[in-house]
Amino acid sequence: MEKICWANTENFDDAGYVIVGIPDESKSHSLRTGTEEAPSKIRQISNLRDSYDRDGTISLGRPFRGTEKKVCDLGDIERNKIKDTFEKISSSSKIPISIGGDHSITLDIITSLSKTNEKISLVYFDAHPDFVSSHTNYYGSVITDVLPNIDIASSIQIGIRTPEEEELMNIKKNNFNVITPFDINIQGLEKIANSVIDKLGKNVYVSFDMDCVDPSFAPGVSVPVPLGLNSVDCVYLLQRIAEKGIIGMDIMEVCPKYDVKDRTSHLASRIISEVLFSSGENNND
Repeated sequence: MEKICWANTENFDDAGYVIVGIPDESKSHSLRTGTEEAPSKIRQISNLRDSYDRDGTISLGRPFRGTEKKVCDLGDIERNKIKDTFEKISSSSKIPISIGGDHSITLDIITSLSKTNEKISLVYFDAHPDFVSSHTNYYGSVITDVLPNIDIASSIQIGIRTPEEEELMNIKKNNFNVITPFDINIQGLEKIANSVIDKLGKNVYVSFDMDCVDPSFAPGVSVPVPLGLNSVDCVYLLQRIAEKGIIGMDIMEVCPKYDVKDRTSHLASRIISEVLFSSGENNND
């Protein structure tokens, strides 16, 4: 399988960061299907658009800031291999960057990582709260399902703009902090970024649903919603969080067959590179 262009070592032991594809959409209820194609498509587009071959020498279109990290791409795994794979990554003090797949995969990842860490400080980028509780164990109930493994006081949702009534009730009941695109527009990006950093605790995990980004920047997602964040604002927030230090990240819900000229897959590749280059030390100590 083609590796993502940001991978620079075949040796797991040498790597500080590990790319894992999880091509599974078995718990999605979306009318748009095809997120299982995202891991291979994002890798393919990263090599087509983020790397350049000049006379046999490959040069990456790297981020403007930050430093290159040692990255190993493990390829794709089946959903039932998440537990063993992520416990191995976490116990080896490496940081997983996962590519889904539907957003319910995040539950499996966080459950695995929480076995080797204290409760997780979750940063959840999404257009939807995914806080349904009347129905669980699917892509719309992720927050409900991960509650036992996260520290709500130091967790935050960013980009939310289309909650259902029961989700609003659950957000209020659990006192879950939410930042909407309108908050960023009114308060300003830097103020929001500082408030996010101040809120985060140890063991920061970032889950990034690509529908957090406005469809004008990321049309190829399973459930697009207007009035989203622009791509630069998203990346800046991710840079700041990565600088603080993360124990892992995932990118979910890219839907390649609904994309426009692979713009969403390319943005996903760029997001991965910006997080890798910006990332500080693992903060699970």
